Amino acid sequence: MKNRYEALLVLNTQGREDTVKDIVDRLESEFQKEGADIEQVQKMDKRHFSYVAGPLDSGFYVNFVFRAEPQLITKLRSKFKLDPEVYRQNYQRLAEKRAKPPKKLAQAK
Repeated sequence: MKNRYEALLVLNTQGREDTVKDIVDRLESEFQKEGADIEQVQKMDKRHFSYVAGPLDSGFYVNFVFRAEPQLITKLRSKFKLDPEVYRQNYQRLAEKRAKPPKKLAQAK
C-alpha cells in the first residue's frame, strides 16, 4: 500500500544557480523511475543556513510530495546520499488526505 510522503531536499548549487531547473527535473524523474507518484513539487528558493555545519553556507530547497511504498524511502535515501548535488535530505510521512464532509443544508420548517 502506498503512503503519502514529503521529501525536503537541499541542493548544492554553488556556482551553478542557472541549472537548478535541470537538477529538479532530474530528481523528479528519479522519483518516478523508482515508482513514486509525485503529487507536488515546490521550489522554495535559495536560503542561507541558520548555522553552518559543513562546507556550504546556503542551499536551494525543494519539497516533493509523493506517494510510494514504505521501502522506497530507504532506497531513495541511499541513492541521493551518493548524489553530489543533493546536500541534505529529510523524509516525512504525511497523513492521508481526507475528503471534506458535505455541507449540511438548512432545513425549512
